[in-house]
Amino acid sequence: MARRPAVEHGPQTAAQDALGSALADPWGPSDKGALGPLDGKRGRGGRGGGGRWGGSGGRWWIWIGRLVLWAFILVVIVNGIRAPFERFTAKPSTAPTAGQNAQKTQFPEGAASAYALQFAGVYLSYDQKNPAARETQLSYFLPDGADQQLGWDGNGQMAVQQLQVAGVDARDSNNAIVTLLVKANDKWLQLAVPVYAKDGAMVISGEPALLPAPPRAALPQPAAKDRDSDLEGQLKPRLETFFKAYASSDQSILGLLFSGGPITGLNGAVNFAQLGDVVAPRGAAGERTVTATVSWQIPTAQNKAAAAKLEQTYQLTVVKKDDGNWYVKDIRGATA
Repeated sequence: MARRPAVEHGPQTAAQDALGSALADPWGPSDKGALGPLDGKRGRGGRGGGGRWGGSGGRWWIWIGRLVLWAFILVVIVNGIRAPFERFTAKPSTAPTAGQNAQKTQFPEGAASAYALQFAGVYLSYDQKNPAARETQLSYFLPDGADQQLGWDGNGQMAVQQLQVAGVDARDSNNAIVTLLVKANDKWLQLAVPVYAKDGAMVISGEPALLPAPPRAALPQPAAKDRDSDLEGQLKPRLETFFKAYASSDQSILGLLFSGGPITGLNGAVNFAQLGDVVAPRGAAGERTVTATVSWQIPTAQNKAAAAKLEQTYQLTVVKKDDGNWYVKDIRGATA
């Protein structure tokens, strides 16, 4: 059988050549726009058949990735420069921290107040006839090396009559100024006493300072009240009976007139003399806050001495019950 000669380039061999070129260069031709492999029937520069343009799809993703990377690098650089600049230019906080507040409240105000009271009783009591006694007593309160008379020149005489704590100004956990209200030589003054405290121990840390007594305040003019005269008339006989029982602690009467629970009364410390003015402002139908002035008679130790009278003012809360009568619910001292 005769053998057919092979054709130089048929369609089947052209396809095989194109497949081989694609496998050898999967990214296609270079980015200079060169054409892909041509079969034997196409001239150079032809755009049909197996040839195609290269360098379009894959390279776009490379450029997008580069842009994202550069953007990330710029963000990191900008934040790295801005953070230390903001730290250096930020204003320092002036608000006290929780630790500072806790430290200030740790000063032992109660113990320091008692310590300052004892010290002031010695410090403000001196007699030129016996300076050694004062020096000996002061030595307990003073640090080593301090003036044992703490500023006194050894002359004159002073006696303390009253001492009270007026306030404590804690400067930190160890230091405070204890202010005392003092009556000495019949004059009222304040005494500022510096106290140092640590681990339960205390000492007077400096010389005290005399200050003027608190000034007397001027009370404002009270506002005119719209008084309920009908209620005042109803309350007077009941309050008179109530205060008589309150003076002697007569529970049989107090139990009938007082609705606020157990009440002790004054247990005979005073005797009821008379009921003065009762002021009942207008208000709710079932409860009012009223004031009542009472004169007490003070018993004397000697029967020959005339009994003194002392007038006082009380604030009472009264309530109206279902029987139509008013009862005392609460009793306390009155303000202006």
